[in-house]
Order: sequence, then C-alpha cells, then structure tokens
Amino acid sequence: MSRINLEQLRTFLTVVRMGGVGKAAQALNLTQPAVTTRIRNLEQSLSADLFDRTGTGLRLTKRGELLLRHAEQFEQLGELVARDVIDPQGTEGHLRLGVSETVAQCWLPEFISRLHEEFPKLEIEINVDISSNLRAGLLDREIDLAVLLGPISEYSVDNIELPGFDLAWYRTSGEGKPTGSFFDRPVITYARNTRPYRELKAELFQREGPGIPLFPSSSLSACFRLVEAGLGVAALPRTLGADYVEQGKIVEFDPGWSPSPLRFSVSYMGEPRSHMVAKAAQMAQDAAIRYARNK
Repeated sequence: MSRINLEQLRTFLTVVRMGGVGKAAQALNLTQPAVTTRIRNLEQSLSADLFDRTGTGLRLTKRGELLLRHAEQFEQLGELVARDVIDPQGTEGHLRLGVSETVAQCWLPEFISRLHEEFPKLEIEINVDISSNLRAGLLDREIDLAVLLGPISEYSVDNIELPGFDLAWYRTSGEGKPTGSFFDRPVITYARNTRPYRELKAELFQREGPGIPLFPSSSLSACFRLVEAGLGVAALPRTLGADYVEQGKIVEFDPGWSPSPLRFSVSYMGEPRSHMVAKAAQMAQDAAIRYARNK
C-alpha cells in the first residue's frame, strides 16, 4: 500500500459532506478532475473502493464508512495541532466570509484588520449579501463564516450572538415638518426577502392600515440617498443614519413607534470544527462589542 496523505483525506471528507465531486471541488477551490484524481489515488492506496458510483450519485461503501470514522479523527487531531502548536502568524488557508450590508458599513473594517493581523497569511474572501442568501451559503458550505440576521436554527451550526442595531425613522431635511401623516409617501426598506422587510410590512399594516407602498432595496446606501432626495421615509439603523443627520441631509422623526432592533449573529458550521474559523468568530464578536460601546 502506498502512503495516503492528509489532502486526500480532506478531499474524501469534503466529497462525503458536500454529497458529490462538483460541490466538493467548489468548496476546495479545485477542478472536478483534480478532486476525482485525489479520490482515485486514495482508493488505489487503500486497494478498496470507497464509493458506489450510481446514476443518482455517490454512496459510501462499507470500507468508505470505516475510512470516514478514521478520517474524522485525523481531522480532529489536525485541529488540535492547529490550536495548540501552530503559530497563528504561520496559518495559511482561505476564509470565505459572508456579511450583511449593515455590518459591512459598521465594524467590518476593524474586524478584517484584526483578523489579518492575527493570521497574516490567511486569504480572506468577502461576500456582502442579504441574510437569507448568506444562510443558504453557509449550510451549503460555500461560506465558512457568516455575519447575518440570526441565529441560524440548525443543529449543525454554532451561533454567537452580537449586539443589535436600533432602528430610527428618517425623512428628508429639505422640507418642513409634515402637516399630515408621516406615511403619505412610500416607505423605503430592506430587500423584499428579508426579515426586516417582512416585519415592517406587518407592523405598518397593523398600525397605519393598508395601502402604504413599500420600496424595498438591497442597498442601505441607496435607501439613505432616496430618503435624502425626498422620495420616501425609512426605518434604518440609527448608527448609520447619525452621519447623514449630522450633515443635515436627513432628519429623524417619531411616529410613535419603531420596528424592533436588528439582531445579528456570527455563525459557522460546528462540524467539522475549525480552530481558525472559531477564532475568527470570536474576533468578530469582539469587534461588534467594541463598535457598540463606542457608539
């Protein structure tokens, strides 16, 4: 039997967890032929077929099931070595980070700066998206760490709660105080398939009645610009609206109620457990707490 190596075992585990070669190749940033070659070489090294290859996909053989248990032990041992032995300054790898735009406009730069300082050789890929897409990406293992409206209620996901964001109502500063209803114009809000949109829509219907048009947007900066232009009012994070108010572009108003604060979590897959990802999650929480205290 020729020697097997950790990369072969890592590839094997990824194929099992992703359910196929295609998704495993994407997760490992490899081509499908490269993944297939690693699995074939591993099978040749072990003189055993690890998968039954059928028209519906891959299914572990009995020897594949045996290898899975041993490979997971190797993986756990590797994480212990990474945690206890390897200097973070020498940690290499690729962290796929997904964040919501609210966070991207607040404490993300400080978090990335400290993360790069801790792991200078780590390649960090940043994806800014709505929380529903980030959740799907995390569960599909296309994202390693997600900062999103959470927590994610899945047994396989570890969540760390973060400080929330209070919402405030804003209108343009280019006109006097409205003489009629505050909601005689459209309400500009978060993207349609998000929790803040759904909750605001229900609250508006209950408190103000039907007929108030909503202008959803996936861009918070666009929301503030539309409010500034007088095209509508919006309930947006107060911490982001403060600069616009200070510059005299928009003003805060009080209709007698405001939507619930936005609650975020930093979430990652608990299995397999990555020391580097867990450390990054803790650093994200620290950055969020510092930002909240300073505001």
